[in-house]
Parts: sequence; structure tokens; C-alpha cells
Amino acid sequence: MPEQAEVGFHGEQSTRREFLFLATVAFGVVGATAASWPIITSLEPSADVRAAGVPVSIDLSQIQPGQQISFFWQGKPIFVLRRTEQALAELKNPGLLARLGDPDSAVNQQPGYARNWCRSSKPEFMVLIAICTHLGCIPLPKPDLGDPTMEASWPGGYFCPCHGSKYDLAGRVFRGVPAPYNLPVPPHHYATDTTLVVGENPAGDDFSLSSIEQL
Repeated sequence: MPEQAEVGFHGEQSTRREFLFLATVAFGVVGATAASWPIITSLEPSADVRAAGVPVSIDLSQIQPGQQISFFWQGKPIFVLRRTEQALAELKNPGLLARLGDPDSAVNQQPGYARNWCRSSKPEFMVLIAICTHLGCIPLPKPDLGDPTMEASWPGGYFCPCHGSKYDLAGRVFRGVPAPYNLPVPPHHYATDTTLVVGENPAGDDFSLSSIEQL
């Protein structure tokens, strides 16, 4: 059965990836004062849930448009973003699509039910494994159009500070960066209109992360 993620981090020793993840979340909180998007919050399943790798159930009812939450599932950092109408419209912008390496998600980096223009089974919500497909770092959220720390034409997305890889708000990789593939989409489904279950497919689907090109 899916477990509900609890707010807050536990006092156990962190791995290097978890440290980087915490740094990413901290960056989001610090940067929120200058950004128009709400503060990035963090959820963390209990230690026994993390060890078991069971599905995690997330209540989406309190997540506002433009807000992102983050947590671990099977030791992997997960980003869940509620995209704004502006962000959804930008995903279809021909100018953006021309800048992406795999705009149609042709490479197997997601389940079939997320092989679409928004890389999601519910367009409003993005669900990604936040591991850069170059060398496994955790990308920083840069959600604002024209973010002053990015180029003037920045459409909103994610930036990996390790080697400069960039992704849009569907986790699609830009051309000409070190990362070769889009960010992976984990198995997920919606138990109700406001309950997301990460780590479990919709009924009748057998997608497995072992089938993707690269994690």
C-alpha cells in the first residue's frame, strides 16, 4: 500500500546525493525572495518507507500553481511541480521545441502514459526523477521566464550547475548541453483527483524504470 510522505527530514546520515538534494531545496528557499514562484517545499517519507521502496502517496490539494515539492522515493530525488497555465503554454511554444534535444520524448525516458507534450498523465502536474542524465547531479529549479541568472530567452526549467545541462518544465533536455537524455519520469498514477501515488503505475500498465534508456 502507498505510504503518505511526512513533512520534514529525518536525522539519519545523508548520502552525497541526498546532500546535494538538500542543497537544491535550500537554494529554492533562498531564491524565493527574488522569484515570482512560491517557495519550494520538501517532503520526506519515513526511514522504513524509504528502505522498503514502497509507493509514496502525496496530497496535492495544498500545492498552488507554480509550487514545487520534493522528496525521495527508492533513494531517488523526486520533483513534483504544479505548472501554471503560462508554463503549460510555453511547453508548446515552437521556439522552445526547436531548442530541445528530444521534444517529442522519442527516447524511452518515461512510461507510455507520459509520452506526450507535457510528459505527464495529468498536464497540470509534472513528476520527475531529479537526476541529471549527464553525471547524476541534481538540477536546480529555475522556473521563471527570463530568469536573470540564465540567458534572456530562458523559458523556465531546470539547470544543472555541475556541467551546465538544461531542461524545460517538462524535464526535456536542451540541445548542445552535456546531458544526452530527458529527465526520467517515474511510475505514477492518481488515486483521486488530489492524490498522487509515486512508484505505482495505473491499473493495467507494467512500466518499470529498468526499461528506460538512462537513470
